[in-house]
Amino acid sequence: MAETQAQGKAAAADDEVPEREAKRQLKLFREKVEEEALEHQQAYLNITPMMDMMTILLVFLLKQFAVQQAASMSEGLQLPSSSIEQQRPPGVNITITQNAILVEGDAVTTVRAGAVDPAVKRDGANSYFITPLVDVLTKHANRLKKISALGGTPFDRTATVMVDKNTPYRLLTEVLYSAGQAEFSNYRLAVIKKAQ
Repeated sequence: MAETQAQGKAAAADDEVPEREAKRQLKLFREKVEEEALEHQQAYLNITPMMDMMTILLVFLLKQFAVQQAASMSEGLQLPSSSIEQQRPPGVNITITQNAILVEGDAVTTVRAGAVDPAVKRDGANSYFITPLVDVLTKHANRLKKISALGGTPFDRTATVMVDKNTPYRLLTEVLYSAGQAEFSNYRLAVIKKAQ
């Protein structure tokens, strides 16, 4: 039994690696692992910028789809019918429902009994200037001017207006006047195409 213990200690002494050699082997192993990690890292495609681009495109397409579907989805909005064949180009969308005025789907001011609160008008109840609407449209006009400048095209001063068919004419003229004050001097009225 004493012999086997002595043989076991001798075998363990043969398996031991000097401390300096162990550190050198460990350092070589670390360097090898780091080199392989760098090789694998360079081999993979960095898709973060591509994901950012796809996210922006997705948001843009969803926004365009939402604006196109706004006429049929908005509560308190029934567009008049028409037999016109022309498609509308993209631009700033103003929506007048029975309850609110929206720009690009975002509520700007409320509508009650076919009129805007006189407190949000610049010169009182008889004014055509709806201050929050002009402010929001001016921001959109500045944004579209920058986009047009980058693209080398002139700024299209056209707004697409979707109006509930029961909206009073006075409210429509106030919205069109306010849009004109924000440099949207042209407008298109959105309608639902009649079935033939």
